[in-house]
Amino acid sequence: MTDATPSPNPEPDDRPALLIVDDDATFCSVLATAMTRRGFDSTCAHTVEQALACAETCTPEYAVIDLRLPGTSGLILVEKLRALDPGTRIVMLTGYASIATAVEAVKLGATHYLAKPVDVDEILAAFERTSGDAEVPISAHPLSVNRLEWEYIQRVLTENNGNVSVTARVLKMHRRTLQRKLTKYPAKT
Repeated sequence: MTDATPSPNPEPDDRPALLIVDDDATFCSVLATAMTRRGFDSTCAHTVEQALACAETCTPEYAVIDLRLPGTSGLILVEKLRALDPGTRIVMLTGYASIATAVEAVKLGATHYLAKPVDVDEILAAFERTSGDAEVPISAHPLSVNRLEWEYIQRVLTENNGNVSVTARVLKMHRRTLQRKLTKYPAKT
């Protein structure tokens, strides 16, 4: 297993390969620059197809994947990268964090799941996490009703493989209403 904090100035061939997948080109560029300074050989992709093409030519040791990618979910990519190399350390990032997607990401093989915004140190720490933490503090405040609704919608959407029409029928909700709810950021806890 490769240490997530490479030496400060490794030889180009000794740097661990890092694949960054996000549809935000600016975010990818900034993160790639920061990770390259930390000793990684960083490559960016903006779609699942681009990421798979990169991974097939040079299997990454590390990957940072956004949950929402054009046309499909980053969860699909987590599964495919793990199939290519079960040793790849994957951190899932999202601005739309939900319990359902976090559980699915970890089940599919992600090492960790982080809600945006994140910094480089948080990503590096997530790469190094190999086990759970039984001492994690439990919140004294229950989730708000709006957050519970968001979590429930995300769980049903995940159960229906991201199909909005089927999810709307299951929730007995008009499709447009569901789409409007899905475009909003999750409610604060």
